[in-house]
Amino acid sequence: MAGSEVIDGRVILHRTDDERKPLVQRLNRIEGQVRGLRAMIEEDRHCLDEIQQIHAARAALREVALLIIDQHVTHGLQVAASGGDEAAVADIIRVLRAGMRGQD
Repeated sequence: MAGSEVIDGRVILHRTDDERKPLVQRLNRIEGQVRGLRAMIEEDRHCLDEIQQIHAARAALREVALLIIDQHVTHGLQVAASGGDEAAVADIIRVLRAGMRGQD
């Protein structure tokens, strides 16, 4: 894991290529799902098919959010443990709360 730091009370992640790659790959797949949804709408596909595509894209976005939260918590805890920075802990809690607000 690359180093991270607290700036203005926020944990700033410095992701490695290995940490960044799965996020970018998932986002590329989501882009494809959204393009597919647009094509379905342009072709007047059945509404159920369109809704299923929307649910698939939302689930994929939720997985990206979970990966981001996982990385943030992991990096934030390392920052907090190395320097005892209370701001890192507060930022982790803010990110977790934001992630929970995004739940269905």
